[in-house]
Amino acid sequence: MTGSARAIPRSFLYTPALSLERVVKAWSYDADVHLIDLEDSVPPQEKPAARTVCRTALEKAPDPANIAVRVNELGTVAAVHDLVTLTESPVTPGFIVMTMVDSPVEVTLMRDTLASAGAHPQIYVTLETPAAVAGIDAIAAAADGLVFGSADLAATLGVEITWAGMLSARQAMAMACARYGTACIDTANYRLAEPAVLADEIARARELGFHGKATVHPSELGAINAALRPDPDGLRQARRVTEAVRSAAGGIAVLDGNMVGPPFARMARDTVALGDAWAERFGGEGGKGEGVGASGSGGDDGGKGEGVGHDGR
Repeated sequence: MTGSARAIPRSFLYTPALSLERVVKAWSYDADVHLIDLEDSVPPQEKPAARTVCRTALEKAPDPANIAVRVNELGTVAAVHDLVTLTESPVTPGFIVMTMVDSPVEVTLMRDTLASAGAHPQIYVTLETPAAVAGIDAIAAAADGLVFGSADLAATLGVEITWAGMLSARQAMAMACARYGTACIDTANYRLAEPAVLADEIARARELGFHGKATVHPSELGAINAALRPDPDGLRQARRVTEAVRSAAGGIAVLDGNMVGPPFARMARDTVALGDAWAERFGGEGGKGEGVGASGSGGDDGGKGEGVGHDGR
């Protein structure tokens, strides 16, 4: 990792913009980013009212920088109205989540449109079309983050949402995000009555290098946060590895009976930088990031962060 890490959210809680009370209530749950949804969870006839709910909620939000808004697909009238609402709002969310994206041109258009109104949120893209998977490198390079959208992708492929069926897309996404320093967020779990499915998805996604996971239900936040937020013990060990290799003049060192060298030190530095950046932006008061330092940069200016590692911790 070179430069300072950008803070990457580890948990996204999706709430439909159907009720201001419901959106505001969602803020009491411990998610890194609270997403106000204007897309699939809002029926077409209710979208105008949902935009009003969204704008009012943004004006009431205690920390708009950690609020996301998922907008409708570019090329639709619904998206035009979404963008007018957002650009006319006195409060800008920290994240915009795009849907049904096929090319990086759409990401650039979204970023430029918002910038023309003085808004510079981070742009996350829902990876949910075969075209997006095929062009994932260019999309990952253009976006600040990718969110895996298993439901629409599975529907297009005509397959069930299973780990095996979605594995190739997840692998491509994890690799592209690692190449371009892009946040990598896993899909929501749709089998809410089966917590074992959620636990399995979290563990497997983490093994692939995903940083975070989305959810549509607050009951899942505990498991997601416990597994994917920076771990104090892991960070302390990463600092020890970094120091051991530094003391060995950048060569091979022995720590707790194990050989550690430059590749291990690089991973440890990435882990520490990501953990510090997360704590600074999302850790809050009183210890979400207990034991996590705060020397990293939050980097929340809407631009692409430098050198985000793939370790995810």
